[in-house]
Amino acid sequence: MGNRRRVAERRKTKPAVVGGMIAVVVGGAGLGVYALYGAGAAADDRTQNTSASAEDHKPKVKTGPLSATEVTSTATTFLTSWQQGKVTTAAAATSDTKAATALLTGYTKDAHISGVTLTPGTPTGAKVPFSVKGTVSYKGLTKPLTYAGSLTVVRNTGTGKPQVDWHSAVVHPDLQDGDTLVTGESGTPPVKAVDRDGGEITEATYPSLGTVLDGLREKYGKKAGGKAGIELRVIRAKGSKSSDKTLVELSKGTPGTVRTTLNPKLQAAAEAQVAKQAKSSVVVLRPSTGEILAVANAGHGFNTAFQGSLAPGSTMKVVTSSLLIEKDLASADKPHPCPKYVTYGGWKFQNDDKFEIKGGTFKASFARSCNTAFISQAGKLDNDSLTKQAQQVFGLSMNNWAIGVPSFDGSVPVQSAAQKAASLIGQGGVRMNPLNMASVSATIESGTFRQPYLVSPSVDHRTLATASRTMSSGTLSQLRELMAYTAGYGTAAEAMSGVYGNVGAKTGSAEVDGQKKPNGWFTAYRGDLAAAGVVQAGGHGGDTAGPIVAALLKMGG
Repeated sequence: MGNRRRVAERRKTKPAVVGGMIAVVVGGAGLGVYALYGAGAAADDRTQNTSASAEDHKPKVKTGPLSATEVTSTATTFLTSWQQGKVTTAAAATSDTKAATALLTGYTKDAHISGVTLTPGTPTGAKVPFSVKGTVSYKGLTKPLTYAGSLTVVRNTGTGKPQVDWHSAVVHPDLQDGDTLVTGESGTPPVKAVDRDGGEITEATYPSLGTVLDGLREKYGKKAGGKAGIELRVIRAKGSKSSDKTLVELSKGTPGTVRTTLNPKLQAAAEAQVAKQAKSSVVVLRPSTGEILAVANAGHGFNTAFQGSLAPGSTMKVVTSSLLIEKDLASADKPHPCPKYVTYGGWKFQNDDKFEIKGGTFKASFARSCNTAFISQAGKLDNDSLTKQAQQVFGLSMNNWAIGVPSFDGSVPVQSAAQKAASLIGQGGVRMNPLNMASVSATIESGTFRQPYLVSPSVDHRTLATASRTMSSGTLSQLRELMAYTAGYGTAAEAMSGVYGNVGAKTGSAEVDGQKKPNGWFTAYRGDLAAAGVVQAGGHGGDTAGPIVAALLKMGG
């Protein structure tokens, strides 16, 4: 009874009134939280002390470099869980649980890969290599699957815990984010690609042509008359510029034949040339037709030669010169300013090594690659002048080339102020690749833009891109004079030494933010051959891309 009475008494107790306001006490682990309105500084101090106390008890988030143990244990957890089919556990060890769950689930369900053994190698810092062995099985067909993979362990900035930095390439190195792996009857029959002489083209013979072969299959597989086989394939994400890729062939389809314009002698030589120079790419064309005779990249993954989007530097001065000559702002043998510096749009432009040419001609400025000679004319040009010239005369920057495989046909956007000036010397927003710049030289050599192509338009009756006009004979002859003089006496002379006949060339160096050396460019022609190359982070184009291009031009076509 006594206990019941005390309980009842406590229930009847009214809240205390402090300073005319109600002070409500909420119990919880012996800690009181007071709702005091206008109760003075003492209450504020009490609240602050309580908060500080709570802050002191928060667990600290671990920061700093990962330890070797953290890297090894995280990688082991992920790889072991993946091998055992524990997708949820494996995905939880990554930085993107949702994406990892989807791809690891598809690895078994859609790609039909089983019996996976994952063997980690020796870590290098936070990067852990591993080998993959498994079996691809589909409707009674099986093939072994082996490849090398790698993962990188990072620290979660929110929790401080180590986790696998998730990208689709963790599952397979050929996967890009958003891609999937699928085994089944290929929707696209295989193709047998042949060169202009009928010889078969394989990636084993020509390592640079792997992406080209993928592109040919994607476009012509169904048209060439082949029959699909059963394959494990990388299916690219929607909007990807890359083509689907076959990883394992469980049963052979019947290939259809696709004839290309490639010259086997030039293609082999192009492969040999880029193998000598890291990050190099080259394209060789026939100006009279637009046929692509060779394409090669030192890195055999992304096809920079066809799909690269890089500032072309001073090789763009070929296009700019055609514009200045047409507008009577320059003439090959007339005096033209080449000061050390020119300021336009708030930017101060200079020449390489801050040189100047006193009393020189435009031909001298072109051959020496004088930046200020071009920048000085920016104020006399409309914002869209260079864009129109590139489109109307050189067929660039209209996104309508159809060469037979995926390609990028250059970009010369309309720009103003300093960016407009920078575009005149191939910087600013201008973007090109060796295919585009080889086409520029081909247009000068032949006098007419002919869209490059790797597969004849007669194969699928596609329409090739055209230019809306040609240069006048006077403008064309001056451009040929400029390029011939540069090949003989200017910045291209050393590389073009020994290249005889009807020749012309232009060098280029394109600065790239955060890159110590510029990208080296070179574009040239000799008779009915035109070529262009780039060496990324290589330095001056005459020293790097020049020898590659010149060696191929010497061979003839």
